[in-house]
Amino acid sequence: MPNSRAKLAAAFSVHLLTASGAVVAFAALIAAIQGEFTAMFGLLGIALLIDAIDGTLARRLRVSEVLPRWSGETLDYVVDYLTYVFVPAFALATGAILPMRFAIPAAIAILISSAIYFADNRMKTSDGYFRGFPALWNIVAFYMFLTQPSTAVAVALIAAFVILTFLPVYFVHPLRANSWMKLNVAMLLLGATLSLVALFYHLAPPSAVIYGLYAIGIYFIAIGLIRPAEKGV
Repeated sequence: MPNSRAKLAAAFSVHLLTASGAVVAFAALIAAIQGEFTAMFGLLGIALLIDAIDGTLARRLRVSEVLPRWSGETLDYVVDYLTYVFVPAFALATGAILPMRFAIPAAIAILISSAIYFADNRMKTSDGYFRGFPALWNIVAFYMFLTQPSTAVAVALIAAFVILTFLPVYFVHPLRANSWMKLNVAMLLLGATLSLVALFYHLAPPSAVIYGLYAIGIYFIAIGLIRPAEKGV
């Protein structure tokens, strides 16, 4: 009995860890409302870290078997929608990236397209890729705040990613795809390091940091584009 209770407590602690991402999202939203976008992205980075480790813990502790009443996947989607979509959409709509006549329609497009994407049962492939743009609006928003694109470029980019949400293109999951796993992880760690440097400089880092982040972004997009040729659809 004590051993069973320990397993239940350990399993439920993983759900609590996942759910804590909602608290981080709330704090990030408050930071965005106050115009503290460096703090907002720092908090969204913490949410990404939680999302990166909770799945591994859940599998090791067999949470779905120990606590079948609660769906870790559903919980994860709820939190991901807040941290990947809702808070970044709010930031893009209020952070002077777009004039108001474009900001609200862009945010609506992001929120609706991402909600539909999260309901797609075929969003993930068996080899660790996402089918369609996986609603990583936290990353898109980070790049936009970092580079401050013109209105035309910002609108074009948002429209492109909204459309890519529904197209049969692939985006790699760096921690799950077997192809180039070590290189993917290395690039992910390098990107995280450069992002921390960018936050240290309050989103105005030296140009070398920005170019490095550009290169990493292009790398991860390219890995997804060549996936069908190697793995099939």
